[in-house]
Amino acid sequence: MTPGTPRDRRRAPRAAAAAGAGLLLVPLAGCGSGGGSGGGGDIRIGVPAPLSGDSASAGQDILAAAKVAADEVNKAGGVRGRSIRIVQADDACSAQQGAQAAQKLLNSKVVAVAGGYCSGAAVPAIPIYGRRDVPFVLDASTNPSLTETGKGKVFRTCGRDDNQGALAAKFMTGQLGARRVAVLHDNTTYAKGLADAAAGSAKGLGAQVVYEDALQPGQSDYSPVLTKIASTKPDVVYFTGYFAEAGLLLRQRKQLGLKFTLMGGDATTDSTVLKTAGAAADGYIATTAPLAKDLPAAASFVAAYKARNGADPGPFSVYEYDAVKLLAKVMGDTGSTKGPDITKALHGVKDYPGITGPITFDQKGDRTDPLYITVRVQKGAFTAYKKLDKTGAAWVDARTGS
Repeated sequence: MTPGTPRDRRRAPRAAAAAGAGLLLVPLAGCGSGGGSGGGGDIRIGVPAPLSGDSASAGQDILAAAKVAADEVNKAGGVRGRSIRIVQADDACSAQQGAQAAQKLLNSKVVAVAGGYCSGAAVPAIPIYGRRDVPFVLDASTNPSLTETGKGKVFRTCGRDDNQGALAAKFMTGQLGARRVAVLHDNTTYAKGLADAAAGSAKGLGAQVVYEDALQPGQSDYSPVLTKIASTKPDVVYFTGYFAEAGLLLRQRKQLGLKFTLMGGDATTDSTVLKTAGAAADGYIATTAPLAKDLPAAASFVAAYKARNGADPGPFSVYEYDAVKLLAKVMGDTGSTKGPDITKALHGVKDYPGITGPITFDQKGDRTDPLYITVRVQKGAFTAYKKLDKTGAAWVDARTGS
């Protein structure tokens, strides 16, 4: 899907402590672009995210997590004595504003970028950063094209939609026993890519894809869409769009008395879904990377996030936290804030102990061990549900592994 999709245009108004500890307190080599990249002063890391529009809660969560990470680095002595400074930019989940946000961050003299939510906003930003050799570590933008076309300067602490789509198809056809699958998206880069991956995988597993089409985001009534889908008699409907629509779909499906199972992708695990859908969200299942509360290593982060923000962290907070801490780590290890040096060091990362698990990047910049699970709404909260065992053949409890 190209970046200028209807939703992308509409969205204008989607080794932790070691980073500072144990490092020599000497200046880092500058990268020549001035400002925060020089031999003294703060080190500026850019965070592009949707800080306005329907996905603003996700963007604010990402920004808050970046600040928690920076606070920890700085309290531990900084990066070789220099403080990390987070520079924010609102990409509004829009291709146009994504490009503008990238240029704003470069003008602010960031040495690296950690963030992103909507893939459609990241697509035009990547070549802008790339021309200045500024590495971009994505925390939530999952469309495969981002690392495929990133020329080795784009990395991900999250997974890819082709991996998520394959897992969704296995869950629908295996755990749920679905034979007739409907796939609903919203025509954005992320949603269309995940929909295509899920539909293709479902067909490969012998399911019949009885419906695959888009809704118009931003509407208040999806009853006609739901009724049309119901006429195809699906066992499961997999919605790959964003949380604003997911909550409405759940509520209106219940109002219409429709019986098919409604699942969603990882952009539907925001707490807004629970507020919008109310009781209609009970039992809702989504595919996602593990959430902060389900990661034992994230306990201290969750506590720090809540203390700083007075709220629980959102679904992509831990992936942003790991992105910022990892950037601080490699800059400390190399003693450089030059973009090419940071990029080279990121490619050399092996089993970095992130709170989301060990991080190693492949040649393209993707994690070699992306983990997707399913979560289910129970008692008004998203709860870890099922994951594939190590053989990839059986579904086990996502928390216990049994």
